[in-house]
Amino acid sequence: MSVKTYLVSLPERVIRSTLGFGAGVAREVGTVAIPARIRQGELYRNLVDTTLRFLIEQVGGVEGAYPNDDKIAEHFLARRTAGNALEALGIVAFRASPVWVLAALADVCGIGRHLIPEIAEALKAGGLLDKDAQVTSVDQLLDGLERTSARLAATVNTPPLDVATLRAEWQALREDAASLRPNHLPSTEAIGAVWDQLKQESDRQNRSIFETSSMLGMSAVRKVPGGLRWLSASARVGTVRTGEVVATLLLDHYRQTLNEIQHVGFVPYAVRQFRPYVRGAVDQFSPNRRTLTERLLAKVRRTRRPRSG
Repeated sequence: MSVKTYLVSLPERVIRSTLGFGAGVAREVGTVAIPARIRQGELYRNLVDTTLRFLIEQVGGVEGAYPNDDKIAEHFLARRTAGNALEALGIVAFRASPVWVLAALADVCGIGRHLIPEIAEALKAGGLLDKDAQVTSVDQLLDGLERTSARLAATVNTPPLDVATLRAEWQALREDAASLRPNHLPSTEAIGAVWDQLKQESDRQNRSIFETSSMLGMSAVRKVPGGLRWLSASARVGTVRTGEVVATLLLDHYRQTLNEIQHVGFVPYAVRQFRPYVRGAVDQFSPNRRTLTERLLAKVRRTRRPRSG
């Protein structure tokens, strides 16, 4: 390698060295400062420790910091960024996504044995349930999600699904549903219609039901008041009307979003949801944005200018 080539590559070497060293320091500090119960949790390991490991090994080129038999997931960077974004958001927004909301509503409305097996098949296709799981109720659905959650998080580097919270909220809703009048919940026809529309649009857009459901869940969290807490709202004595309204708003929002996706297409709609982040990523390549390298070169040129007089 020539001296000139080495000098050109020096900025990259500096960045890699700095990131690798900094991640290593952060890991060691975390080992001492962060309680073991947090560091051993699925959320910390998949969102923090795995990222630090990537920076240490793949960017910084450090060897021996981690056991050789504990390999980082293949294609980690693609999974952690754009390739994994929708999967991660689907897990985070699961409580407001149609696959969960429709399953819960179907169960309390008495059509669970018809609808929930179909929803379970969609979750199996998305890897959230074992292929051989038999699911005809929300309780069985939660049991299946609990068994696969940790494995899914480790495989695709997503946050682990908070099944404990889902189970607690479902238990509260089921206990209170017995005292609700039928008109306090959406009709079985409305529930079935949204599910059919979700299936049809997913097929039309050549997307899995879980992908489309994840997009709808993310949109609902942002646009529907209480979208992420609809079970809690509907399960509180004295606030039945709130729960009814939120459930109805969610179904209406799902229908409207599916209509919009049909009109503009899945990818354009997704880009619209990620627009601030896409714009920021693209702007990094704008000639008008000065990089640290450009600033460094400008500083070097200034220091090399001969002084007058």
